[in-house]
Amino acid sequence: MESTVTTHQKNLSTFIHLSTFSKWFIPFGNFIAPLILWSAQRNKSRFVDDNGRDAINFQLSILLYTIALAIISIPFFIWQIIKLDGTNAHITFNDHFHTHGDFANMSTIFIITIIVGTLAVGIAIFEIISVVSAAIKASNGENYKYPLTINFIKSSFNEDTSASETSTPETDTSGEDVSDTEST
Repeated sequence: MESTVTTHQKNLSTFIHLSTFSKWFIPFGNFIAPLILWSAQRNKSRFVDDNGRDAINFQLSILLYTIALAIISIPFFIWQIIKLDGTNAHITFNDHFHTHGDFANMSTIFIITIIVGTLAVGIAIFEIISVVSAAIKASNGENYKYPLTINFIKSSFNEDTSASETSTPETDTSGEDVSDTEST
């Protein structure tokens, strides 16, 4: 691992985090932009590898949480729509508000919409704050661990090389096997 982080590595890591905001302009830009930047430099710097991997893992986690929110909320919407369909309720706008049927069940849909909307906005605000915090830490040469992140992508740097060395027999310079020998 490098003892110092260069300015180039700090800038690249900062840009990797901030490139996740490209999703507001490009579909799936929050995955594509950081993935391109990270994959181009990940083998050259441990700092860039860690920041790029963390940014992509965080974006995948946010996607998973958003999908889970949608999957959990859809049955509630469908159930409420089925319940409303049987009430023969409708709204007519003709200079004033007319209601026919029971609209008490409509309030449940509005409550569910408010709850789901609030959670979705909360996820978006959480994402923005976390990405900006990570970018600031990266610009200072520090690693930032995103909260609530699932590690989908593991580190490409091999920290423990001793495990791979013990799997092959050791040989001395003459080519003879000098690994553990059985005593008879």
